[in-house]
Amino acid sequence: MADSLGLSLSLMETLKESMENNKLSDVKEAVEDLLISRINLAVVGDRGDEKMSFINALHGLGPGDEGSALSPPDTDPDLLAVYPNPKHPDFRLWDLPPVPTTSPVAPQAYMDQVKFLRYNAVFMTFTESPQPNSVAVFLEARSLQRETVYFTLLASENDTENSLEDKRNTSLGILKAEGVALPKIYLVRPSALEKLDFPVLLEDICRDLPEIRANALLLALPTLTSTLVSQKRDSFKALVWAAASLSGGVSAIPVPLVSSMVDASVGVRILNKARTSLCLDDDSIERLARQRGVDPATLKALRTSDLSAEVTKGGVKKRLKAAEKDLASVSSKLVAMAMPRQARSAGRSFTAMLQALNGAIDEMASDAEKIVAVAIGEEK
Repeated sequence: MADSLGLSLSLMETLKESMENNKLSDVKEAVEDLLISRINLAVVGDRGDEKMSFINALHGLGPGDEGSALSPPDTDPDLLAVYPNPKHPDFRLWDLPPVPTTSPVAPQAYMDQVKFLRYNAVFMTFTESPQPNSVAVFLEARSLQRETVYFTLLASENDTENSLEDKRNTSLGILKAEGVALPKIYLVRPSALEKLDFPVLLEDICRDLPEIRANALLLALPTLTSTLVSQKRDSFKALVWAAASLSGGVSAIPVPLVSSMVDASVGVRILNKARTSLCLDDDSIERLARQRGVDPATLKALRTSDLSAEVTKGGVKKRLKAAEKDLASVSSKLVAMAMPRQARSAGRSFTAMLQALNGAIDEMASDAEKIVAVAIGEEK
């Protein structure tokens, strides 16, 4: 997958630049976008089992789970359907009808019908080979400078790696014949997104999206692998840096996000988001256990941090107070380098929040890594 540290450092540099330029509203908006994971993804293609399973897998859901996409769907096949994530309501997956197969095709008409350009990324899905009209829509999107459109070959239940490679090679030939330069097709098995090409697809999406949207997507996806857990951890540390900067560094300038030098409610909100994002809550663990055939009690027992079980304001305040007492152990030079210019007059608040929340994020990510390792067999 993408270099998680590089992605989070890039995000932090962007936030720091906005802070240095006194664009506090930009930083606040970025923090809010990350906290709610505001992102819209669209899935184009026939509404078969594979497409519905793919939509559910992106939300970490299985058949029958609350909020899951039904197969066959109960919506008009020619209309849009939207599936908000039960845990991250602002992360929406849009089920788009297939591109019409009639000829001649009018790519712009289809794109207008499904509001193609409003989505942050679009998956052009198929199970055998891409239809020429779908390729025409892809080429039209590229002509409009939309790079975040991806051909995705969804594996059927009976597909083997060899049969998928055969389909990929055939499909690449079709794309080349239709005029796609340097075509790329991602093989995805909806029942096991950690396998085949989905990690590479996610890496490419994160590279192509703006930094805030890329990190928002990472925080909303289920914890598929230990690598993704690490990416989430580093994204949260960039989020903590921004929140600490606002809370501890610029109290002389009104910022709606916070009301005091160190506001525990901000910490509670960040850590609750981390707990949900890392799939540490009981519902997420029980779903993961069902999907992977593991005893949920086994997974729950791997949560050693109190924050993995519950985040409370009292617990966050206690951590902030402990961090303030321990500030002497933090290098003042390191703190000065990390802090935005305006924050350096109030470094104590900034450092306490940074230290307390980063330590909490590390604990929770460690628990998530253990759970994922057992659930998908990485420990073997």
